[in-house]
Amino acid sequence: MIIVLKPAISGEEKQKILDKISALGLKTIVSQGVERSIIGVIGEEDVLRVQPFEAYPGVEQVIPILSPYKLVSQEFKKEPSVIVVRGVPIGGKDVAVMAGPCAIENYELLRDIAREIKRCGAQILRGGAFKPRTSPYSFQGLGEEGLKMLQQVGEEFNLVTVTEVMDPRNVGLVCRYADILQIGARNMQNFDLLREVGKAKKPVLLKRGLSATIKEFLMSAEYILSEGNLDVILCERGIRTFETFTRNTLDINAVPAVKQLSHLPIVVDPSHATGKWGLVIPAAKAAVAAGCDGLIIEVHTHPEEATSDGDQTLNIATFERLMREVRPVAAAVGRAM
Repeated sequence: MIIVLKPAISGEEKQKILDKISALGLKTIVSQGVERSIIGVIGEEDVLRVQPFEAYPGVEQVIPILSPYKLVSQEFKKEPSVIVVRGVPIGGKDVAVMAGPCAIENYELLRDIAREIKRCGAQILRGGAFKPRTSPYSFQGLGEEGLKMLQQVGEEFNLVTVTEVMDPRNVGLVCRYADILQIGARNMQNFDLLREVGKAKKPVLLKRGLSATIKEFLMSAEYILSEGNLDVILCERGIRTFETFTRNTLDINAVPAVKQLSHLPIVVDPSHATGKWGLVIPAAKAAVAAGCDGLIIEVHTHPEEATSDGDQTLNIATFERLMREVRPVAAAVGRAM
């Protein structure tokens, strides 16, 4: 249920409504819109239906939400959300670019990559400190040491940082070092982890699961928002299909579909979606043309020497070309990079 408040509602009137909802054992999420404030009420529908909230002074309208993902839906918030992280907007007119290595390998290498992606126009440095790998014998990341490197390099080059958190027990640790918490595809339905990042005060980048439907994707985002964290960025990174030539299949339909269903921004990961560096630029162009709010690209100074995902990683020259070729596409659809 959504309670739409009148523009002139007093603080006392608003608090009375919140106190009443709390007394019923229900949860609230308050969102400030362009013209109106709204209260999202989460709980048993039977309890909500019999409450005369429209009788309260300061209430303009009470609207039931029909979709299963209440807070994620456009019924809850009609204006597209813009998540601003240290001055960098994700959503709105600008197309944000996140770039960096799949895994943080050492400080000097990360610094070299950060310097180059910054020069090319990226605003966000990505890098994995904890790496979920198919094989237990593959490189698993540097852990906290990698997080420290990411923070230091991000501060030096004034880049927002994003890195994956895999374990609910590590959320606090990653929050100390990174600006954005990433939930990887394999953890999209790790509900304990989703709840934990929902309690954190950091934006969350949620990747779509390998075989998840769009509804399941949005329901996972709902877990995060239901805990009070409204700063969620969705990420389409390709889904598993019968095709074996590419690592995954980029579901370009997901971008406009999410835009129709949800107010949350959505970025696209053409590196994981294709698994082949030679396909990343065309996929990135398609994603921007479809209306995505950002790109997340794997970049390395020497991809052939990368500890993971070298096949899908761009070298600096190719990343520079991507930025140069995607900008006109963004401009053609009324966006900027």
